[in-house]
Amino acid sequence: KEFYLPAAVPEVPSSPRHEFPADWSIKTRLLFMSSQPFTWAEHLKAQEEAQGFVQHCRATETTLPRSVQEPKLSTELRCAFQQSLVYWLHPSLPWLQLFPRIGADRKLAGKAAPWSQDEALQQVLMSDWSVSFTSLYNLLKAKLCPYFYVCTYQFSVLFRAAGLAGSDVITAVISPTTRGLREAMRNEGIEFSLPLVEESRARKQENPEVNLETEAANGLKVGNSPGDGENPAPSDDDDDDESFSWLEEMGVQDKVKKPDAISIKLRKEKHEVQVDHKPESLALVQGTNTFTLLNFLINCKSLVAAAGTQAGLPPTLLSPVAFRGGTMQTLKARSVNARTRVGSAYENIFSLEVVGPVMPHSLHSLAVLLASAQRGAFSATLYTHEPTAAFNAQLSCTSPALKQETTGTDLPRCGLHPKTLDQLKQSPTLGKSSIRFLEMKDYAYTWKS
Repeated sequence: KEFYLPAAVPEVPSSPRHEFPADWSIKTRLLFMSSQPFTWAEHLKAQEEAQGFVQHCRATETTLPRSVQEPKLSTELRCAFQQSLVYWLHPSLPWLQLFPRIGADRKLAGKAAPWSQDEALQQVLMSDWSVSFTSLYNLLKAKLCPYFYVCTYQFSVLFRAAGLAGSDVITAVISPTTRGLREAMRNEGIEFSLPLVEESRARKQENPEVNLETEAANGLKVGNSPGDGENPAPSDDDDDDESFSWLEEMGVQDKVKKPDAISIKLRKEKHEVQVDHKPESLALVQGTNTFTLLNFLINCKSLVAAAGTQAGLPPTLLSPVAFRGGTMQTLKARSVNARTRVGSAYENIFSLEVVGPVMPHSLHSLAVLLASAQRGAFSATLYTHEPTAAFNAQLSCTSPALKQETTGTDLPRCGLHPKTLDQLKQSPTLGKSSIRFLEMKDYAYTWKS
């Protein structure tokens, strides 16, 4: 069951819009429905498939007419469809499903893992992984890769190029985090912020009667430890010595026992642990700190499981573009025709299912294609990999020091269609939720999150 704070759920736009907001979560499945058939998406010819791969590798821009008259006969549409299904993965172990990684232990149980007891093999895998990860970061820095994901068995990281998500520097968001991980990052000198905690604190100051942190602790039960959420989280004001100045004014400061440094520290720690494993624990790293984060992750022992079904298996890297050691993969698509009862009559309903790690650019490319192929009318149910929903958090303002790294306008070389790139440049607006339902009518979108 899913829980959301009302404040974090945007309403469905009252007036339909010609663009839907960027959704930075990874989708595991998309189910498109339409009154027009999806037969054009079936049985691609070998040449169309090959052409789609070439268009992807060469970042060819395909601009389809507003409405494709005969979709099944449109080679251009079918090649563009193949192009939009491509993604890049590392490591590639064909007998293992390498996404999602969080909560995947049951799915991976019983699968062959020759490296789990072999330390030399684990070192080879990790060394290879480090090369691929560094390659992706270098592509991102050069703005030849727009973004990529690092999916570990405990948390996921989204690296975004400068110019995306309303930021003029490289950003990395990590979710979910724990106090241990945040402490390790601090010790490594990585500066980061917790945008969702800061946002709820600001909201709390505006409406003191609503304690959002308590609401979060009670409402979002995911990953709570037994002692979590029992008491409302103490506010930072409680830890400030100035809180006791009124006692001095009354002349009774010596009669009242002040909390000592240890109890203040314990309360602070409890406050910090309360967000662990929750969307609010999302950490934002910006600018040159992202390079320190790269080195931290490469050397981080807890990045790889020491026991269990994922023991010794490096994190999954997902990218929209090719990188060193990356393997080209395609999302799986299939169309299904059904009949549904409407009143006393039956109507044809057509569906197209897309399965796999659907990244933000693929969702947008598919929506643009379907607008042309389905005459501007379709609906879609989107299934989100929940731990990545928090990637839609609004980024806190970049500090003036970071602004010195300001970017040029060379993002168009990153391999995405200009329309998709425009969408992904916008500041995130979905908070810690993601789009669950998308509908297009007469070429205009409405959505629910």
